[in-house]
Amino acid sequence: QVQLVESGGGLVQAGGSLRLSCAASGRTLRSYHMAWSRQAPGKEREFVSGVTWRGTSPYYADSVKGRFTISRDNAKNMVYLQMNSLKSEDTAVYYCGASSTWPLPRWDGMDYRGKGTLVTVSE
Repeated sequence: QVQLVESGGGLVQAGGSLRLSCAASGRTLRSYHMAWSRQAPGKEREFVSGVTWRGTSPYYADSVKGRFTISRDNAKNMVYLQMNSLKSEDTAVYYCGASSTWPLPRWDGMDYRGKGTLVTVSE
């Protein structure tokens, strides 16, 4: 079993930055490909970013490309999402997920999922 706990969310002004962290416990993340998704109130979940277990082949949703960067530190069992130039439309609960398969499955098919951290971007 892997437990994933997200942190780093909060209130930020538009144009600002936040760094989300996802801490894993129970097993090493080295065996898993990782991803971030988000869900805003009343909207469908959006796949934000994903990366292989090696930290390669990062991909991003068009909505965040050029502004967000995913990274991981397997030695620390951590995954990060650096979010720059935040916009009000980035407001959502952000979730971390782990999958043993690549390409990544749908979010409900991920092996493990965190409970999320809220990011609120004000104008």
